[in-house]
Amino acid sequence: MTTVAIEDLTPESADAGVAAHYGDPMREQRLLETAAGLVDRSNRDVIAVPGEERASWLHTLTTQHLSDLRAGQASELLVLSPHGHVEHHAFVTEDGTTAWLDTEPGAGAGLLRYLEMMRFFTKVEPRDASAEMAVFSLVGPGAADVIPGLPEPLLKEVPGAKFAAGEIAPGATALYAVRDLDGVLARRVPLGIDLLVPRGRTLDLDVPRAGLWAYEAVRVAHRIPRLGWETDHKTIPAEAGFMASSVHLDKGCYRGQETVARVHHLGRPPRRLVLLHLDGVATDQPPVQGTPVELDGRQVGFVGTAVRHHELGMIALAVVKRNVADDARLLVGESAAQIDPAA
Repeated sequence: MTTVAIEDLTPESADAGVAAHYGDPMREQRLLETAAGLVDRSNRDVIAVPGEERASWLHTLTTQHLSDLRAGQASELLVLSPHGHVEHHAFVTEDGTTAWLDTEPGAGAGLLRYLEMMRFFTKVEPRDASAEMAVFSLVGPGAADVIPGLPEPLLKEVPGAKFAAGEIAPGATALYAVRDLDGVLARRVPLGIDLLVPRGRTLDLDVPRAGLWAYEAVRVAHRIPRLGWETDHKTIPAEAGFMASSVHLDKGCYRGQETVARVHHLGRPPRRLVLLHLDGVATDQPPVQGTPVELDGRQVGFVGTAVRHHELGMIALAVVKRNVADDARLLVGESAAQIDPAA
């Protein structure tokens, strides 16, 4: 099997350290959309939070309702700035003694620094666990056949504006089932099953490998945002597609909560996450993250992740101004771009 590393193709990529592909990226994409493939995402940072008060502590610091999170459950969370801008995103997986947070490559140090600052006298001991645990993902409709016994993710609908206090039930807005497979934590998520694996442990799974390029193509097609790709320094949760997975709107106070509530009740986030179809791209290289999206000569947004999809062609997730119409004639560089209006 030919392994082509991310850094061999894009040395400056934040995703360095894992395989971009194993010789045939398009075949790997089809595998992830029709069967199941194993993707190495071991470059993600991992933080361990043991301690008897971990659930209530994380509940008060983040956007998610976590006070009732129990062993065998997982969810997603955000840490916001005082003005409500997204600073951190992580999955949180509870095993009964420790809450494991996995986040983007390079983002763990900042998240851990914030958690350590907020410990005070709470009975928690957050630590960098990136050298202890690695993340792999079984992606595709066949993932549940490889590791059975994990029910589908529970994703609650985002309530409309002006809901009454107490109308939203307590509990995480996204709830993912977890199984402990002799020290490997298997977490059922929308794209398949994530695996938190002790470093040095060999995964004995009869599943073909797929690279991160294929994973990213599937993620983009499913409109799943990624911190640092579909976010910038002023992103608020409602702009980048994090509300359903990561934000409980009636859980009480946390840093940035006022902005989240105000924007939701007004129903007018300044920007929105969209899927773009890019036409007339003259190169095999997709536009880089941050490439301006333009309308009539003025910038109205930026490209997050752009990929070449095996069926859809060149597509990208982008964040654009809310008032940009779905049928607007957009430009990304010299390429025409069209918003896919499908929800």
